[in-house]
Amino acid sequence: MRAGLKLALILFLEIIPMKKTILFFALLPLMIACTSSTKETDIASQSINNEVIVKVITTLSSENNADKSLIEKGVKQVAKLWLASDGSEAEFIQFCTDNYFADPAEKQQVFLKISDYLEAISGHFNEMSLQLQRQVHEATGPLHPIDEMFAAYSPSAHYSDDFYTNKLAFIIALNFPQLSLEEKDKLGTDRLAWAYARLGDLFTSRVPAALQQAVANANSDADVYISKYNIYAGHLLDKAGKKIFPKDMILLSHWNLRDEIKANYNKGEDGLNKQRTIYETMKRIISQEIPVEVINSGNYEWNPYANTVFQSEKEIKGTAENTVRYEKFLNNFKAEQAIDKYTRNTYIDRNFSENMEVSVEDAESLFKEYLSSPEIKEIGKIIATRLGRNLEAYDIWYDGFKARSNLNEDKLSEQTGKLYPNAEAMQKQLPAILKKLGFSPERATYLADKIEVDAARGSGHAWGAAMKGQKAHLRTRIPEEGMDYKGYNIAIHEFGHNVEQTLSLYDVDYYMLNGVPNTAFTEALAFVFQKRDLDILGIPNNDPEKEKMDVLDKAWQLYEIAGVSLLDISVWKWLYANPNATPEDLKAAVIRLSKEIWNEYYALVMGVKDETILAVYSHTVSYPLYLSAYSFGQIIQFQLEQHLNGKDFAEEVDRIFRLGRLTPNQWILQATGKPLSVEPLLKAVREIK
Repeated sequence: MRAGLKLALILFLEIIPMKKTILFFALLPLMIACTSSTKETDIASQSINNEVIVKVITTLSSENNADKSLIEKGVKQVAKLWLASDGSEAEFIQFCTDNYFADPAEKQQVFLKISDYLEAISGHFNEMSLQLQRQVHEATGPLHPIDEMFAAYSPSAHYSDDFYTNKLAFIIALNFPQLSLEEKDKLGTDRLAWAYARLGDLFTSRVPAALQQAVANANSDADVYISKYNIYAGHLLDKAGKKIFPKDMILLSHWNLRDEIKANYNKGEDGLNKQRTIYETMKRIISQEIPVEVINSGNYEWNPYANTVFQSEKEIKGTAENTVRYEKFLNNFKAEQAIDKYTRNTYIDRNFSENMEVSVEDAESLFKEYLSSPEIKEIGKIIATRLGRNLEAYDIWYDGFKARSNLNEDKLSEQTGKLYPNAEAMQKQLPAILKKLGFSPERATYLADKIEVDAARGSGHAWGAAMKGQKAHLRTRIPEEGMDYKGYNIAIHEFGHNVEQTLSLYDVDYYMLNGVPNTAFTEALAFVFQKRDLDILGIPNNDPEKEKMDVLDKAWQLYEIAGVSLLDISVWKWLYANPNATPEDLKAAVIRLSKEIWNEYYALVMGVKDETILAVYSHTVSYPLYLSAYSFGQIIQFQLEQHLNGKDFAEEVDRIFRLGRLTPNQWILQATGKPLSVEPLLKAVREIK
C-alpha cells in the first residue's frame, strides 16, 4: 500500500482476517503519486524527445559534482511526466538547470521542508476522509443515501494537478528520483537515503482525477455492500427445518460466519450441525442463489439446504441475489483497469511490485511452495484424529490448536462484556492492556493517548493517523450487551495495528519513512497482539504442549489463507485475460478457479473435491488483491515471534516498528536478522514430536 497506490482518501483499506483496517502511512504522498486532473489527451502528448533529455543530463553532469546516475534518473523521470501543456522543450531545459540541487546540504534542507509540508497536507486530508466516512464506519444509527455519497467523495482528487501546475512535482522528481527495488535494497542502514528514496516514489505517473474518483466510488460502493451483508442466524433453519442459533444472533459475511464455525468445535453434534448449516449459507452466497429477502433482514426464515424462504411459517418465493456480488467485484476491476495506461502497468503489478514491493510471481511461488508441502497433509491427519471424523471443507478454519478452543466462549464473552460494555470502557483500558504486554506505564500512556476507540458499524478496522497530533482510531463492533469474545479478539488485533501505526508515525526519524513496508507487516504485529488476547484477560495457558499447538495453529492458518490469496490473484489474472467479462462470466470463473485450486492443493489433505469455500472471502469484493497481505503477514509473524522469544517484548516491538517503511527484505533483515521465508515454519512443524 505504498507509492502509486490507488484511492486518495479511502487510501488502503485493509481487512484483518476478520475485519477491515484502514492504514494511512502518508496519505497525500501516495495520493499525489497517482492522481491528476489533467485531460487524457494531454497525458498522451508527452513532448520531450531523447536528444533533449541527453543534453540536459550532460549539462547537469558537467556543471555539478554529483552522482550522474541520479541526475539521469531525475531528468528522465521529469521528462516522462512533462506534458506539452507544462511547457516547451526550451522551458523543460531551463526548468531542469534552474531547479537541480547539487549541494547536498541544500538538498537535505529542501527535503526536510517538503516532508513537513506533505505531513501537514496528508494529515488534514486524512482528517477530512475520517469525517466523511464516519457515518458508514461507525455505529451512528441508520444510514441515509447521503452518507454513502459523502463517503465516496474524494475532496483531494484534483489536488495533485496543482503540484504539476506549480512545478513542485517536477522539482521532487528531478532531485529525488525513483529507485528500483534492487537499488533500495542496497541502501542498508542509511536512513536519509531511504527517506530520499521514499520521496522519489511519489511522482511516477499522472492519472486523471476522474479515473481516480471512479476507483474511490467503486471501492466505497463495494465497501458499503459488504458492511451491510448480515445474515440473521437466529432465522436460519437446519437441514431438518429447525432453528438452531440464538434468536438475536446476527453474523456479518464472511467474517462472523467463519468465526461462528470456529466457535462450534468441540460442541458435539449440535456444533457440527451449526457448522454445516453455516457452510451451506456460504455456498449460497458464493453461487448467488441466496435470496435477497434474507440478506440483512430478520423478517424471514431461511433453509439454506433447500434454499426455501418462509414468512410467518408460510413458504414464499425468494428472489436470488443472482450476480450482485460479482458486479461489485467487476466494478473495481474496470475502475482500476482504466488507470493502467497512465501507469503503464496493470493493477496486479501496482499492487505487488510497487505497493507490496514483492513481484506477483514471487508471491505465487511462495504460496504454491507452502500449499504443496508434505507437512500440511500430516497436520490434516492430526486434525481429523482430534475431531474423530473425516475432514470437511470448512475445517480449513479448524481452531482447536488455540488455547481458547478448550474454553467456554460464553464465559469469555461474559467476562469481556463486563470489561468492555462500550467504546469508552475499552478506551480507558488501553494503557492497562499495554502494561500487561510489558510496556512501561509511561510508554503505555504515551501510546494509548494517541489511539481512540469507536464502536464500528461493520466488523471493525484500524484507521491510522497521517500527521503528528492526530489519533489513530480503533473501531470494533460492540453490541448493546457489551463486547463479546469474538469482538474482543478482533479489537486486540486492531489494537496491534494502532500501536504499529502510532510507533511508525510518531517515532520514525523521517516523515517519509512513516509506516511499514507493506500491509503484511502491520498484519504481523496485529497477529502478535491477537495471539496474546487471553494473557491480557488474565487467563494463563499452562498447557505443556503450548508451543507445539502454536506451531500447528500458525501452519494451518497459513494453509487456509495462502490458498485464498492464490485464488484472489488467479481471478484478477483471469479478468485481465477476459476484460469484457460480464458479472455472470466472472461468477462462473470464480467458482471454477476456486474448485481448481481446491482440487490441486486441498482435496488430498481434506478428502473432498470440488469445494468452493475459498471464494467466500468478502475481501475479494471490496478490497482488491488485499488477501496476500495476510499470507505474508502470517509468515512475518512467525519470524517475529521466533525473534521475540526470550526478549523484552515491548522493547523489541518499539525498536522494530520504528524502522519504518523500508523494503520488505531490508525490514525483516534489520528486524530479525533473517530473510523472509516459509522454511522456518515448515521446519518447526517437522520438529514436532
